[in-house]
Parts: sequence; C-alpha cells; structure tokens
Amino acid sequence: MEIIRTVAQLRKAVETAKLNQKKIGLVPTMGALHEGHMSLVQSACADNDVVIVSVFVNPTQFNNANDLQTYPRTEEADCEKLRQAGVHIAFVPSVEEVYPEPDTRIFNLGPVAEVMEGAMRPGHFNGVAQVVSRLFEMVRPDRAYFGEKDFQQIAVIRRMVELEGFNLEIVPCPIVRADDGLALSSRNVRLSEHQRDVAPNIHRILKESLKWAETLGVEETATRVADAINQFPEMEVEYYKIVDQKTMQPVTDWYADGHGAVGCITVYLGDVRLIDNIKYPIK
Repeated sequence: MEIIRTVAQLRKAVETAKLNQKKIGLVPTMGALHEGHMSLVQSACADNDVVIVSVFVNPTQFNNANDLQTYPRTEEADCEKLRQAGVHIAFVPSVEEVYPEPDTRIFNLGPVAEVMEGAMRPGHFNGVAQVVSRLFEMVRPDRAYFGEKDFQQIAVIRRMVELEGFNLEIVPCPIVRADDGLALSSRNVRLSEHQRDVAPNIHRILKESLKWAETLGVEETATRVADAINQFPEMEVEYYKIVDQKTMQPVTDWYADGHGAVGCITVYLGDVRLIDNIKYPIK
C-alpha cells in the first residue's frame, strides 16, 4: 500500500490507474477506523481494481471547535488496518494540502440538508460537500462508499453530485454494529465504561419501535422512542425524526409514498453525541 500525502502525487497515481483502464473505488473517512469503515473498504475492494481511502479530519464540517479538537486521530493504526485490508492507496493529506486557500463555496443543497443534522449543526453539510467534492475532483472515482449510519449525509452527497455533475456511483453500505447493537462510531472511544453499557439501549428502543409502529401513528411512535430513551438519566435525545428515506422530509403517516420511512436519532450520552437510525417497512 502506498501512503500519499499530496494532491499532486494522488493525481499522478489516479492518472496511471485511469490510463490502465482500472476501476477506482474511493472510501472517504476521517480516520479512527473501526469495523464500520472496514466494511466499506471490503465492499470497495470487491467492486474495484484500485481502492483509495482518504484519512482526513475535515475542519470545515465541524461547527463545534471542541468536537474538532477531541475527534480521535490514529493515523498509524489506521494505515496498518488499510494495509492489511488490501487497500492500494491511503491518502493522508494535511489541511493545507486539501485547502491551500479557504474554501468559500456555498452549495445549494436544498431541503435534504435543512432538517435534522442540518438544523442542529449549521454549516456542517456545506463542509461535507466541500471536502467530498474536492476528493471527487482529485480521485475521479467510479464508485464512492458511505455508511448508512450517516443516513442524511448520503442524501446530501447525492444532491452535491447532482449539482456538480460528477459521473460516479454512490454506494451506501449497511450500519455495522457491536454485538450488543451499538452502531460503531469513532466517537464511541470517548464513552466511559458505564456510558458504553447504557448506549446499546438506543438501538434496542429503535428496534422496539418497529413493533410500536404497527399500531401507532408516526408522531406517537417518535414521541414514544424519545420518551423511552430519555428515561435513562445519562441520555438526552436531541431529536428523533421519522422522515422519507429519499427526501429527508418528515412523514405524517406510514403510507405517504413508496420510498419508505427512516427514523433518525441523535442522543447525547454525557458530552458524546451519538447518531443512529432504523428503517420502517413500507406499508
């Protein structure tokens, strides 16, 4: 595996792969890699001739300076995992390399970016669009892989691809969970032992809500989920929204359209912000 740190080197490697008619898969990450990331890498390796994984903590998508500062950084361990997984190139740039000048672009991401994470973290999705569009320009991948834990982010990236006219396939990959159901996240390492014991209740209650949805309406189901999680003194629900899987707009009944509904949740466990989601079957 080659570790590349400059855009010039990356473009050169991509050009060589393209000249040799190689299909390129890109897995954008912010590092602190876990089995969730590695499942994306595994899919990319199965589908493509050359796999490039970026390891870059993108400052423009953090609206909280403390969150940026405390985000785990484990470059050496990350590169070793990628090497063992058969990745061809790890792109590990500096901030100055990705942003030689401040990125002042504002993307018209529309309604998919205005709710949930977009409402709670102003500027977050614009920062995501900035860095992902730059990576797409550098790599020109045939496919790019994203985890469904960040369900809304995938909708935002699809919108950015539409706006910018990129010719590639966005490949969503299922959430990877620990044995007790907790969605794997780089932020999980910040949980205390007790908090880690409490955290799986998020997914447990989301799964229970599938049963509740058989007899309750959308609003009643969402309220019950939030109330059940808030029963734990350690946890506080920031939001739980049941939305259209494609548009990210709130649904008012389970029969609204053919896309199906997804429940997206953000929970504070102490000062650690955890996200998860669950899909509701189309009725």
